Amino acid sequence: MNIQEVHAYLIEHDIRPMPHKVAIMKYLLEHFHHPTIERIYNDLLPSMPTLSKTTVYNTLKHFCEKEAAHAIYIDEKNVRYDAHKQTHAHFRCKKCKAIYDVQLDKLEIEPLKGEVELHVEDTQIYFYGICEKCRLENS
Repeated sequence: MNIQEVHAYLIEHDIRPMPHKVAIMKYLLEHFHHPTIERIYNDLLPSMPTLSKTTVYNTLKHFCEKEAAHAIYIDEKNVRYDAHKQTHAHFRCKKCKAIYDVQLDKLEIEPLKGEVELHVEDTQIYFYGICEKCRLENS
């Protein structure tokens, strides 16, 4: 993804495209491994020596508030981030701990009814198991 596309993506989400925001969003849009704050910081630090973990944390928090990215809580120790907005679920391998996107053919969330009507704003679906790579290694 080129810089102009990242700028447009940020502006579309009402985010001012400052250099650190552009770099972090570009990283999220180009890396599908659902990185943690630590991973993003370590990977961007060589090209941005003034970057701090606090800046990465605050930027990701802002992205989530503006719905430009999502926090993923599939890992019990770390929050991970995903900027891919298409409807999908996540799968975490119990052995290698890798996280994979799982495409969903169709997911429709209608207003939920209980004592009061509830309007769903976000849905996160997680699957856990053993990935094909780990299964084949143990065969």
